[in-house]
Amino acid sequence: MEIEIQVKEAALRGILSIPEGASGIILFAHGSGSSRLSPRNQFVAHVLEEKNLGILLFDLLTHEEEKVDLVTSEIRFDIDHLAKRLVETTDWVLAQEKLKSLKVGYFGSSTGAAAALKAAAQKPKEVYAVVSRGGRPDLADEALQKVESPTLLIVGGDDTEVIELNKTALEKLQCEKKLEIVKGATHLFEEPGTLEEVAQKAADWFSRHLG
Repeated sequence: MEIEIQVKEAALRGILSIPEGASGIILFAHGSGSSRLSPRNQFVAHVLEEKNLGILLFDLLTHEEEKVDLVTSEIRFDIDHLAKRLVETTDWVLAQEKLKSLKVGYFGSSTGAAAALKAAAQKPKEVYAVVSRGGRPDLADEALQKVESPTLLIVGGDDTEVIELNKTALEKLQCEKKLEIVKGATHLFEEPGTLEEVAQKAADWFSRHLG
């Protein structure tokens, strides 16, 4: 269902779905220029729902910020701003009577992965797991060493530059961690079967840590 998430300085648009008996909820941190309507993240969200995980797809930027960002492309790379929104949204989730008992996980893509890791570093007791899809975890900088949440980094096998950036980030992470490379996939996982593989790996990771 469509919802509005009231954070400190903004109202964010979201899509919330909680299967009966869910033990966890996955917050999606979208990447550069993306939104809650991202077909790739919606596909992953559907697979996670089938594994009995709650889903919150939401926009990290307000409508007004999106209009500015379309012209400048600056806000989507403001990792601190995106992480702050994710932290505030996590607080909103944990304040809701019907959601507060659910274990929280983050699924981040592109720059949203860096925001997810920065937010997880600030919420070590609340965030049970993080998954990055084709992400830029390297942009989380010094926050990487503070992350305690088990973290899975998924990268396309043909996305060579991003593989190296993920390997660098993996070395800095001090938590339970894993790098999975999907053979034959490029940055957006548009090749047949590759996004399905991403979704299954994410579902297994979240089920293990949030189940």
